[in-house]
Amino acid sequence: MPETAPSPLPDLPSPSPALLIGAALFLDFDGTLAPIADTPDGVHVDGELIDLLAALRRKLNGRLAIVSGRSITTLRDFGFHDFLLAGTHGLEFAAPGETPQAPARLPAIDAVEQAFHLFADTRPGMLVERKSISVGLHFRGAPDCGEAAGLLAHQLAQDHGLAVQAGKMLFELRPGGADKGSAVTHLMQQAPMAGGTPVFIGDDVTDEEGFAAAADLGGHGILVGPARHTRAAFGLEQVAAVRHYLAQGVAAII
Repeated sequence: MPETAPSPLPDLPSPSPALLIGAALFLDFDGTLAPIADTPDGVHVDGELIDLLAALRRKLNGRLAIVSGRSITTLRDFGFHDFLLAGTHGLEFAAPGETPQAPARLPAIDAVEQAFHLFADTRPGMLVERKSISVGLHFRGAPDCGEAAGLLAHQLAQDHGLAVQAGKMLFELRPGGADKGSAVTHLMQQAPMAGGTPVFIGDDVTDEEGFAAAADLGGHGILVGPARHTRAAFGLEQVAAVRHYLAQGVAAII
């Protein structure tokens, strides 16, 4: 008998704006608040987005945080100075106007960065992204090199005692012990997020821990993009839909 094709994943229901009433809102950045660009520096954050998030934060009594794989320094360079931030997949935290709380950059990260450059320099389209306490190897410009990049990343992680964070066309090496789920759990234990119902919006596999933590704390995850196996309960099609939804939330919260 011919092999039966797997059933397509069902589309997730759209979230109601009422879901944001009383929420402690956690937002991924790349692929959620801004479209993914060909290079990490190719992302543009417009003033309308900043204004929208500021309005929503006021409606939520401050209970809005950006939880990203980006470093806090980079997020602030994009214009998020006045927001509660969790960077580098939960390894960094900063409240507005405060110095980031983050571990020191490990010498092992510098060694990995050198190895990534040696790998990328002979493969056109590969890109090494230096972050404050981690380093990423992007293969969006060289998709045929993805398997080799993954093998290198996992070998270097084993050699140096680091964690591999796989993302969209990316392998990142960083210290272990944290992820977006632990960031949600940590921030929910303190002001201003404490007391709200956690809602996490994200697009990448790196956001699954955030969805899981929100669900475990009685809240919800919202997946941005195509359907997949996920801990999220709701879905939005794309970045533009996220903005529309957040604007609806501003209007819904009295």
